[in-house]
Amino acid sequence: MTTPRTWPLVLRLGTAQTLAWGSTYYLPALLARPMADDLGLPISHIWIAFTVALLASAVLGPFAGRAIDRWGGRPVLMGTSVLFAAGLAGLSLVQDTTGLMLAWLLIGVAMGSGLYEAAFAALVRLQGTQARASITGITLVAGFASTVGWPFTGLMETEFGWRGACLAWAALHLMAGLPLNASIPRATAPREPLQTQDVPTQTAQTLAAPPHRFTAWVLSYVFAATWFISTAMAAHLPQLLVASGATLAGAVAIGALVGPAQVAGRMLEFGFLRRLHPLLSARAAALAHPVGVACWMLLGPVAGPAFALLHGAGNGILTIAKGTLPLVYFGPVGYGQRQGIMMAPSRVAQAFAPLLFGLCIERWGAGALWVSGGLGLSALAALLWLRTGTPEPTR
Repeated sequence: MTTPRTWPLVLRLGTAQTLAWGSTYYLPALLARPMADDLGLPISHIWIAFTVALLASAVLGPFAGRAIDRWGGRPVLMGTSVLFAAGLAGLSLVQDTTGLMLAWLLIGVAMGSGLYEAAFAALVRLQGTQARASITGITLVAGFASTVGWPFTGLMETEFGWRGACLAWAALHLMAGLPLNASIPRATAPREPLQTQDVPTQTAQTLAAPPHRFTAWVLSYVFAATWFISTAMAAHLPQLLVASGATLAGAVAIGALVGPAQVAGRMLEFGFLRRLHPLLSARAAALAHPVGVACWMLLGPVAGPAFALLHGAGNGILTIAKGTLPLVYFGPVGYGQRQGIMMAPSRVAQAFAPLLFGLCIERWGAGALWVSGGLGLSALAALLWLRTGTPEPTR
């Protein structure tokens, strides 16, 4: 349960996550073109470098999770603040393709040990099975990463160029991110068997019989499919809206609805949906994007706001599910390493999403949405294979 004593921790971690996401995941959407033009490179080189970063994060994730299981989140997240700053400062200095790749590779190392999965593992390491509400709280705060990050990046790029924008983010990691992560409580020594008295009786009964490996494979697929969709939309939503007939100004305005919708979805999870098993809320969230696609394809650009709201709300809830479903099905012991392994396919899917979905848009225009809608339905179908087991007690 998230108590008044834990809210300061949630706010600090959530703010650090807002900084981490805004300065990495959402950076290429605004800086890819200025980077390419200044370096004299095709814009595809920028997206390839970003793909390299995401692949590096996929490889590193399980090792970072294991480190958090052993030592807690504080030292790992503090280290990633320094790595984020170094990678972004290095990016501001690049002059050629080799430098670009190396800078993004360093940023990818930081992403593999400093984004949501690491923050979730840090919370589980501190709070055990009671971390669900705190996980939701972090995503509530960091749900504004694009809403805050894009305007800040745009302002810095306008005033100081793309190199100045990268340096500004690097400075923020040292001046704000590092102190915030340093404020995380030190973790106690890990407990190797899970003691049933540490968790509510019903939950202990659920964890007493660990789920089949099939559950891990299903969740890995669901997370990969939904992260592909999320990344594809983050990279290409304005382009899709313009391709379907919206004006550029309208596309930007509609795209701006996604961030607040994500937060609204997470507030719904924090309020009503947390009384349900997280599998049920994940199923509803997986359906949201396909429903939004159907509205868009049937009604055209006029349904753009409805699509953005549905996609954003569903994505917001699914972000929480990526932290809570592994906790419910497998328990807190070894959570960080298991989370890293299960999320590795998601990082790979995320890495190739901008390129692959961009090719779909080039070929089919707005019809590429049928691809993302189909992936969303496949994720829902996979979730329907799972059983809730014994529901979590109401918090």
